[in-house]
Parts: sequence; C-alpha cells; structure tokens
Amino acid sequence: MTSWVLLRGLSRESRHWGRFPEILQQAVGAAVLAIDLPGNGSRNGEASPSTVAGMVAACRQQLHERGLAPPYHLVALSLGGMVAVDWALEQPEEVAGAVLINTSLRPFNPFHHRLRPANYPALVGLLLEPDAGRREQTILRLTSNRPTDPQTLAEWTAWARQYPVTSGNALRQLLAAARFVVPAKPPAVPLLVLGSAGDRLVDVRCSRQLAWRWQTAYAEHPTAGHDLPLDDGAWLARQVACWLAELADAQPSSELACR
Repeated sequence: MTSWVLLRGLSRESRHWGRFPEILQQAVGAAVLAIDLPGNGSRNGEASPSTVAGMVAACRQQLHERGLAPPYHLVALSLGGMVAVDWALEQPEEVAGAVLINTSLRPFNPFHHRLRPANYPALVGLLLEPDAGRREQTILRLTSNRPTDPQTLAEWTAWARQYPVTSGNALRQLLAAARFVVPAKPPAVPLLVLGSAGDRLVDVRCSRQLAWRWQTAYAEHPTAGHDLPLDDGAWLARQVACWLAELADAQPSSELACR
C-alpha cells in the first residue's frame, strides 16, 4: 500500500502537524509519516538547501534511509508544496499523487499575492526576535484563524527551544521559495489543490490560480487560515479522502463533491 508523506513549510517541523497525521490515517486507511526538511525540527543542525531541488533530494534520502520505498502520496503545506511539485515534476514515478495546501508558485502569481505585504514587518521582526515564545505567538497569529490556544502556543514554544531554526536556515528556505519556478505544464501525477479563504499570509488567489492553470481538483475552506491542518484538520482529511474516491472511480473533477 502506498505510504503518505507529510511535508511542512518554512521553519516548521513535523510536530507542527499536530493530530492531523492520525486524522488522515483514519481517513485514507494507510500509513502516514511526517518528515522534517533539513534545518527544521530534528534536522535543525543541518544547513537548509537554498534550492527546492536540494530539499527534494534530502527528503528522498531520508525516506530511503528509513526503508520506505516509493511511490508516495505527498501532502504538503506552503513551502512543502513546492517540494512536492518539484518531486512530482522530476521523479513522477515516485509520486502517486500530491495534495498542495496553501502553496504559491512562480510564475502564476505576483510576489505580493505569494506573501501579503501587510506581513512584511512581522516577518522581519521574527528574524530579529530573540524570545522563542514571542516568535511562536506571532507565527500562530499569522497562520491560524482560531482563538489562540495556550497549550498549542506552549508546545510550539517548547519545540522552538528544543530545535531552534537558525536565521541562516530560515533565510535559505526563503531564498529557495523565492527562486523556485514551475513550468506551465503540470506534473504527470494526480493533484489536489486546497486553499483557505481566510489565509492572511498567502493570498488564496494563489491556490485558485494554480488549480485553474493546471486544471486540478480544487476545494476551498471558507474560514481557515494558512495553517489549514491546525484550523480544520478534519475538513482537510475529508477532502483528501473524497479526492481519492473520485480517482478510484475514474471520475476526477475540478470541484470536489464532498464538503
């Protein structure tokens, strides 16, 4: 059975998926594994690649070392979505399908859609803020539309102190995202694009445009923020399960039937 691999975004680690791996495993009935990009989480001592292709190579090596053979289903958020796209473009035989959550790709959208200008001061402040708790509080405010949960904030702060992401690694990840460009033709694998209408970090028009350009299945959450797995993991898992069912029935459509 095909394994599911979860890929997180900029300066985030596998634990930031929260309970979503369990929710997804129940929905799809298959093994789910969340891994860290170099420079994040348990790999914080490594230098982050300054290209998305370098991140793909590191992920493939990590799965090989764990004895997990392809093909994989990829579920990827933000920067992780770029990694999933490049993976599917360059090694389509290794990717059974990819779910792209709140990601943005050049050249489909202008930079001010890919990263909302109102957030520039806060993002610069994150690089300069020495206190992990204040940094994580800002990230939670930018990425989630749920009321701040003290337990979630405490967990994120503890993880940031355990495995801090260096400013150099954060900048290299930003550079990789900024430099990544995709072709007009989509990868030759099944794709599901999911967007959050309430995303205050990345304009939801990035997801809409990507789905339209590549003619993929698309669903949009009406209120969730950038961190869709945190804001409504159950909804996200339902969309993935619905998409899988449509693929199995050989009746894929641009609009998913389940909500």
